[in-house]
Amino acid sequence: MSDKATYVHRAFTAIAGRYDLLNTLLSFNQDRRWRRSTVSALEMKGPEAVLDVATGTGKLARELERTVGARGRVVGIDFCEPMLRKARAQIDSATLVLATSESLPFPDNCFDRATIGFALRNVPDMEKTLREMTRVMKPGGRVVCLEFSRPQRPILRSLHRLYLLRVLPIVGWLISGDKEAYLYLPRSIMEFPSAEELKGVMEKAGLERVRFRFLTWGVVAIHIGTKRQER
Repeated sequence: MSDKATYVHRAFTAIAGRYDLLNTLLSFNQDRRWRRSTVSALEMKGPEAVLDVATGTGKLARELERTVGARGRVVGIDFCEPMLRKARAQIDSATLVLATSESLPFPDNCFDRATIGFALRNVPDMEKTLREMTRVMKPGGRVVCLEFSRPQRPILRSLHRLYLLRVLPIVGWLISGDKEAYLYLPRSIMEFPSAEELKGVMEKAGLERVRFRFLTWGVVAIHIGTKRQER
């Protein structure tokens, strides 16, 4: 593992037990709505094969299961075994695989759709992860990225910064017992590319018609891209 991958693996191993609770509390219960918006952005048409990259505790994979139905297929990958153990307890039929996002253990052109939620900040090579996701998509397949962003309005941006730097680390520390993990979280959000910059990275990775929209006053963004059709 790279230094960043080792650091992130250690952090998520430490907080796996309280991860879902903290996500709900720290997002003011908006996390479920964000996941539903992500699944809706896939615009699935009947039973399809869907890949959830960095599935974590499986919350997004569970939402995907509800949408694809019994005839569809959901596969979740993550490189942190304690997170996958949590996922196994709350999914129905999704297949869970221990793997890294930068080396997906799947052949080319085998999925109809793919998601990644709140994880691009944590991978060592964001473009390589997106290239791998694009590789395993069928031509015309859709990739949707759900990620934290920064509000555009100055007042909201200032309030958001105050929340990230002052409130979030304390609440995260008190509930999880891990101070470092919740110091890393706001830092990773502050250092993450803007929505427009991420759009550019997705295009470099081979996706076209990339667009994005903000949710909850701009604290979260959903990016949508499509794999180029073969000519």
